[in-house]
Amino acid sequence: MKVALLGNGKTGGKVLYLHSNTEIFNRSNMPTKEKLNNCDVVISFLPGDIFVEYIPMLIESRIPVVTGSTGFKWNEQVVLTIKENHLKWVNAHNFSLGMNLVKSMIETMGKAEMLFEDVEFNIHDRHHVHKVDSPSGTALSWKDWLGHEVTITAERVGDVIGYHHIEMNTPVESIKITHEAKDRAIFARGALWAAERLVNDTTIEYGLTHFSELVKKHLKI
Repeated sequence: MKVALLGNGKTGGKVLYLHSNTEIFNRSNMPTKEKLNNCDVVISFLPGDIFVEYIPMLIESRIPVVTGSTGFKWNEQVVLTIKENHLKWVNAHNFSLGMNLVKSMIETMGKAEMLFEDVEFNIHDRHHVHKVDSPSGTALSWKDWLGHEVTITAERVGDVIGYHHIEMNTPVESIKITHEAKDRAIFARGALWAAERLVNDTTIEYGLTHFSELVKKHLKI
C-alpha cells in the first residue's frame, strides 16, 4: 500500500516513520492529480483551511482519503459528492484506536439518568499551546457520544499531546473516564489502520465514514 501523505508535521511525520512506502506532499513537492494517482490512499493531517483547498483535487483523483484535518465544517454538498462519485473517505478528530473503546464507555455513561435522578457531567481537555481549536474536536465528540448537555473546559499548556476526561457526579457517586495520548504515533497508527481498511475491505460503503464507525464495524459492535 503506497500512502500519499499530505503534510509531514508532528503527526504526519509519525506516519512516515511507521510506513516506509509513503510519498510526502508539501511545499517542496506539491500534490497533483497525476501524482496522487500513483498512490493507493491519501492520509492528511493538514490544518483544516489548507485541507479544504485540496478537496476538489482529492475527489478528482478518486483514491481513498483518510483525514484528521480539523478546524472546519464539512460542506453537505462535498459529502454528497463523495458518495455520488463512489469514493471512500474516513475522517476523525482523533485517530486513537483506544478512543473508540472510550466511546462505548461514554455512551453507556450517557444512560445514567435511567439510574439516578440528579446527575451532572463535565468534560475537560488539555493540549499543547499550538492547538488552535478550543475545546478540542474530541471533547465535542465526547459531548455528542454522551447525548447530554455538559460543561466543557479546556487548557493549552506546554507540549501536551492530548488529554481528556469526562466526569459524572451524583450526590452519592462519581465516575471519571480518562484518556491520555502518550505518543503521537497512536494517531498515525490509527490513520494507517483506517487506510488499510479503505484499500482492502470491499464491504465499506461509499461516502464519508467516521473513524469510530469503521472501528465499530471491525469489532462487530
